[in-house]
Amino acid sequence: MTDENQPRLRGKTALVTGGARNIGRAIALALASDGANVVVNARGDAGAAEAVAREVTAAGGSGHAHVADVTDADAVRTMVEAAVAAFGGIDILVSNAAVRRQQPFLDITYDDWREIIGVPLDGAFHCAQACVPHMIAAGGGTIVTLGGISTHIGTTNRAHVNAAKAGLAGFTRALAMELAPHNIRANCVSPGSIDTVRGASAGTRPAHLDGSGIPAGRLGRPEEIAAMVRHLCLPDAAYITGQTIHVNGGMFLT
Repeated sequence: MTDENQPRLRGKTALVTGGARNIGRAIALALASDGANVVVNARGDAGAAEAVAREVTAAGGSGHAHVADVTDADAVRTMVEAAVAAFGGIDILVSNAAVRRQQPFLDITYDDWREIIGVPLDGAFHCAQACVPHMIAAGGGTIVTLGGISTHIGTTNRAHVNAAKAGLAGFTRALAMELAPHNIRANCVSPGSIDTVRGASAGTRPAHLDGSGIPAGRLGRPEEIAAMVRHLCLPDAAYITGQTIHVNGGMFLT
């Protein structure tokens, strides 16, 4: 095997929040395919996280499952410390954890608002604060957040979701600027309408997001989002930082 064909993330450790299903699982497996150690985070389903961790190991990486609520700063610190103890450091953070819910704006309670904002946005904050010191110590790292197309095109019944994902884009740009001197890159991947298993709270897929109105003529696959995240974690992407990168089949053009 030539050097060009060697796993390029061998020896690197990634933390993927919300990694037990859908896009998070695909990201964990994509990073594992290039040799990364992957900490698969889930908020409550230990069995699902452990199953993905086994898939990670089978795919060529080394998997470790960890259940933690990313809105709990202490739980996040414990998770990161466990990852460092297991693998020696943290090189890649993928903040993917989110809660999807459809509610008319006037029906959203403040508790609803805080929950939907908290998981993606507070979670990204806590995870970055816990991981960045280890990246600085290692001489660099990569942060990828997962945005969403609804922030850019607007949707009804998702004021909280749209606000959270918009906040993530701004947070990511701020990290890119502030952490660049430490050789840490930060980017946001914004998926379009992706064919995932939807929980009951997510509601039905809006008609304009069902594939028929997408220029590509279909829903995206989780693996297509994972491929972009993987690319951003590779040395090939060393000059990409502070960007929101859309993977949406032409639904939203920048």
